[in-house]
Amino acid sequence: MASQTIKISLILIPLLLSFLIASVQSGGIAVYWGQNKYEWTLQSACDSGNYVIVIIAFLTTFGNGQTPVLNLAGHCKPSTGACQSLSTDIQACQAKGIKVLLSLGGGIGNYTLTSPSDAQDVAQYLWNNFLGGNSSNRPLGSAVLDGIDLDIELGGTSYYDVLVQTLSSYSSQGRKVYLSAAPQCPYPDAHLGQAISTGLFDYVWVQFYNNKPCEYQSGGDITKLTNSWNTWTTNVNATYIFMGLPASTNKTGSGYIPPSLLVSQVLPMAKNSSKYGGIMLWNRYYDLQSNYSNQVLDSV
Repeated sequence: MASQTIKISLILIPLLLSFLIASVQSGGIAVYWGQNKYEWTLQSACDSGNYVIVIIAFLTTFGNGQTPVLNLAGHCKPSTGACQSLSTDIQACQAKGIKVLLSLGGGIGNYTLTSPSDAQDVAQYLWNNFLGGNSSNRPLGSAVLDGIDLDIELGGTSYYDVLVQTLSSYSSQGRKVYLSAAPQCPYPDAHLGQAISTGLFDYVWVQFYNNKPCEYQSGGDITKLTNSWNTWTTNVNATYIFMGLPASTNKTGSGYIPPSLLVSQVLPMAKNSSKYGGIMLWNRYYDLQSNYSNQVLDSV
């Protein structure tokens, strides 16, 4: 009887280990929302059940003493107060356990930080108008966002470390401020390198697209992608690192990975890192068109 129990235990141990490894390596999908009015509502994105994080894009003007400007590309006009109705959607997403972040920057805009005090002023604005602070004119209404994302592609490269440090300090006021970054895959990122080196980011979703030296090459070659992924996961001190991908071949240039190849080759490679957090998709509209997230969700 004892030997039989030992045999059963020996059989179960590998199965248990496999289960634990799979649990540790499982991730989620983050998606950008806000840059196409035909992507439907924020709540509909969360109701899909496909995403663990939704990033509202973008705050396109900030810094250098400018009045910050939110650009949601046809969804609503912040200047008229029309975007305050998004509070209901944000809170509905959060009730499902989905984190909602605000992204700063993007590929079009007028933003830069000119000094440490400028960075601190922007952080205070974000705290009062989108996070846990108070303002009489919150662009997205009363909902408290979970954090801030940096997708810095223009302007100066300095003082984003100060911005991140100041935002992180607000977590001491009772509610954690989650921080994420969307660097380009050439390492280190020209605009966000200093900020990422603070080690304060919860999520770093590296853009493995429109960057031929470090993205997937059509035809099945994942060598450059693998080398770049290993560089980021080895050198960056962040809680989780996500593989940023285009959700379709439309308007994204290069780097699209067919879902079948992502599942069969890329994700098994990416999950070798203990920092693997999942994938980030640009963006909700393209995901709706391609059905990408539905095709890969169970494997992420």
